[in-house]
Amino acid sequence: MKQERHVFEYAVIRLVPRVEREEFLNIGLVLYCAKHKFLQMQYHIDIEKWYVVDEKVEADEVVAHLESFKKICIGGKAGGAIGQLGQADRFRWLTATRSTILQTSKVHLGLCENPEAKLNRLFEQLVL
Repeated sequence: MKQERHVFEYAVIRLVPRVEREEFLNIGLVLYCAKHKFLQMQYHIDIEKWYVVDEKVEADEVVAHLESFKKICIGGKAGGAIGQLGQADRFRWLTATRSTILQTSKVHLGLCENPEAKLNRLFEQLVL
């Protein structure tokens, strides 16, 4: 028996060290599937690659922001005020347009049976 497929949404997390140059590296992915009550993100740290784009990248600051994204995905008090919101609202906040060192792509839609497996597959394809 085949599992039912459900709508999921995802966005690529980008490192944009110098916003004025509009250069970026894909460094993570956030995926939301309402039916499975799933909101998770993954990221990959490659500081040498980051320094190729901009040798002045504050790596500790970037990692701290990525960890904040992760806490917001998990939800609860550790995620601050945003972490207290529902999953859909947290996903919308994470993927809102911003002009900072961390940005996300536009939100993309798809269908999946297993959101965690889909997150892993997309992460491998788009980030690693």
